[in-house]
Order: sequence, then structure tokens, then C-alpha cells
Amino acid sequence: MKIKDVNRIPKHITSIGGQALIEGILMRGPKDVAIAVRKPDKEIVLKKDKLNTLGMRHKFFRLPFIRGMVGLVESMVFGIKALMYSAEFFDEESDEEQGESFLERVFKDKAEDVEIVLTLLFSLALTIGLFILLPSFFTNLFKKRIETPLLLNLVEGLIRIVIFLIYIVTVSKMEDMGRVFEYHGAEHKTIHCYENGDDLTVENVKKYPILHPRCGTSFLFMVMIISILVLSFFGWPNPLQRLIIRILMLPVIAGISYEINRLIGKSNSRLAYYLSYPGLMMQKIATVKEPDGEQIEVAIEALKAVLTDNKEEDLWK
Repeated sequence: MKIKDVNRIPKHITSIGGQALIEGILMRGPKDVAIAVRKPDKEIVLKKDKLNTLGMRHKFFRLPFIRGMVGLVESMVFGIKALMYSAEFFDEESDEEQGESFLERVFKDKAEDVEIVLTLLFSLALTIGLFILLPSFFTNLFKKRIETPLLLNLVEGLIRIVIFLIYIVTVSKMEDMGRVFEYHGAEHKTIHCYENGDDLTVENVKKYPILHPRCGTSFLFMVMIISILVLSFFGWPNPLQRLIIRILMLPVIAGISYEINRLIGKSNSRLAYYLSYPGLMMQKIATVKEPDGEQIEVAIEALKAVLTDNKEEDLWK
């Protein structure tokens, strides 16, 4: 199926989204979040919890732009917890040999929370280092030749995109990531099947493409594009000011990118197609691979667990 075919509006555009894990998949529906993992003995284990997001508790966090900022952080927390959970099924033997970890000895029952916070801080530090400091440093080398702040921000943005592409392609070449990206493909194919009204069977799911226009990969690429436009308003100040501005603007950029992605996700216009095309290409090149039947079975179990009796509840609005 061609990329243009992927962008066709299905019968039912769902807000249900997922994430590939270690031999498993996380699915997040309108009311529940489910994790399905295939254990080493081939059994599928399903864990289901009620959603209790900030947006569900407070109307303020459902406002446009605010919801994107908050949703990004919450998605990261959900994702880290799910990855840690899926990894437990494959670390049991080594854990028994090694005994308690340093965090478990020091923080006891709070060890998991501390690990999540440390992982988030590491992710933030990696983001700042790779996608803020490094592009800014390389762009500054051109400062004597490029005097226009707008052009400097454009060059910085292009360098940021190149670094991002190198990063995801490098990650995709890692042996352990191959299976994860296959589960990513299983997630996409299963959601396609559901959106097109077909029964959730392995044979039906196999017919659908592995690319999806509302994937997180596409969202990240949109963040790269929006950052060029937003940061251009601040000129090209000294390095410390640039760093502070870029960190402070991250939530704003995420909020704007989220709203644009929402509009693109339910549009069948030529503009929406062109805007989603780079993200789809990134999926095709690096982050999504064709799954096998067993991986699709895991995706189906996870998706079924978050469906509600009323399909209107998971509509992409």
C-alpha cells in the first residue's frame, strides 16, 4: 500500500494509541490503559488499569495547547512504566542472581518511582544535549557568514532534523530494537483494522499497512518543524539565553504540534497529506517493521482490552 493510501480517512478515526514494548504492546483507550506481553513460554499476559489523567480530573488540562503539553509528559510516564513492566518478564532470572538493586536497597517501596524520575531526567538531558545544545553549537559556527537571525534559526532547525534522523536510523539498526519495531508495526496494523471496521483477527490485521499518520514518530517530526518557526521569534541571542529560551519553549512547541497533528489526523486534504508525509517516511525508514502473526495477536489482545461498548467514546475529536 502506498503512503498516499495510508492517509485516506477510515470509517472510524480513533483516539486510541499505543506503544511498542519488549515483546509487547501498550494500548491507551478513552477509559483504560492495557499492556499485553508475550512471555518467554509464549503465554500472553494482559494487564489493564483505569485511566486517571489530569485531563480527566480537571477541565483546564483539556484546553487546546495545554492538553498537548500535559499529554506529552503523561505519555512518557505511561511509556516508561510499561517498558519497565514488560522488561520484568525477561529479567527474572538475572534479578534472582543479583538480588536487590541499589535503588531497591536505598528507596525500598519507592524504588520504581525513583527509577521513573531518573529515566525522565535522563531523557530530558539527552533531548537537551542532542537536539538543543548540539544544533545550536554547530549553527554558531556559521554566525559570521549568516547574519540574519531567521536564517540562523532555519539552519539550526535543519541541523536538528539531520541529527534526529541519524539518531533514529542508528537506533533502528540495533539488534534488540528490531523486535520492538515489529511490535510497533503490529500496533499500527491493528489500529488500522479497527478503524476500518473489520473484525480483529490476525488474517484481517495482516492486510493493513504498517504506517499510520497519527503515530508518535510523525508527532516528533512536527515538533522539529514547529520549533524552527517558534524559535525564530527570539532572534539569535547569546548561548546561555538560547539554551534557556529553547528549554522554556519546549512545552509551547509540543502544545502547538499536538494541535496541528489533531487537525491533520482527521483531514483528507492535500495539505494534510503533505504535512504528514515526512513523518510517514520516517516510520518507513526506521521506526516500523512488518510483524509476524504472534506479534499481531499481542496487539489484538491489548486493543480489545481498551475498547468500550460505545465506539463514540474513542473518536478522534
